[in-house]
Amino acid sequence: MKAVGVFNYGAPEALEVAEVPLPETGPGQIRIRVRAAAVNPSDVLLRMGFTDAWLSESLKRPYRPGMDAAGVVDEIGPETVTDLQIGDRVMAMVVPIDASGGAYAQYIVLDARQVVRAPADTTHAEAATLPMNGLTARRALDVLNLAPGDWVAVTGAAGAVGGYAVQLAKADGLHVVADAAPADEELVRSLGADRIVARGPGIADRIREVVPEGVAALVDAAVMGAQALPAIRAGGEIAVVRSEGEAGIAPLGDLGDVTVREVFVPDYRFASDKLDALREGVEKGQVSLRVADEFPAERAPEAHRRLEAGGVRGRLVLTF
Repeated sequence: MKAVGVFNYGAPEALEVAEVPLPETGPGQIRIRVRAAAVNPSDVLLRMGFTDAWLSESLKRPYRPGMDAAGVVDEIGPETVTDLQIGDRVMAMVVPIDASGGAYAQYIVLDARQVVRAPADTTHAEAATLPMNGLTARRALDVLNLAPGDWVAVTGAAGAVGGYAVQLAKADGLHVVADAAPADEELVRSLGADRIVARGPGIADRIREVVPEGVAALVDAAVMGAQALPAIRAGGEIAVVRSEGEAGIAPLGDLGDVTVREVFVPDYRFASDKLDALREGVEKGQVSLRVADEFPAERAPEAHRRLEAGGVRGRLVLTF
């Protein structure tokens, strides 16, 4: 089969198309014929070698990025408990440091718990934008002690994780104050934010103008760190998104009595109930899928260059 990966870490040009063995299914596993794989910042970390220390010892070069896959069920291994059938349209969160490798391949084999049906009436590209970022947002809200009616702030609301955090928070019955650049205000409003403040330095003061007593919690998808802390009320919480291999989280300084909740999405790698709930959210109109652009897999370097240039709204997707 064809796969896209790196033999040697480096710039986007390090990504190569290679012929690799077709993976075989074992007990409890499902093989997916991948049709689409989203491109994420975590893919850049792997490409540049920042995840090298965490790679499964069974992985061989080329190391494949990719944390989101959408396609069809191609094979079901023995003793696999699943209601899926061969030919079903599915999506999955993939963890490239695991023995499975990443999603940048024509076929991947995963634990059946990682695979759920794709949302009805969506394209493969659309479905591929949901698993990793959707589960990251879900995990961020789940680690916070919030009750319906609480105010939560979301930074980076126009991005993938931030956008899903806004929509999922609203579905949870929370009030949301979110940041946005002028060009993104309509987008963030369409996601359901109750109030919108200008992004950037001074964001905490602007959030306090909306919620004078301070928000109960903040999902820091934009990694604002210490700049956002004063927006949180005494006894509140901040959810900090991180990826394996990153140097660390944004400096937080003096936390006072604010509690930090770290969000590591591979903790939800087998949370099929959470991923399936995201599917239901799409089908109910609570969660929207945003594809910024599609690239044939052999143009993966171009997709990475575009991602690193910044300003992408929605997800870039590789097609196989």
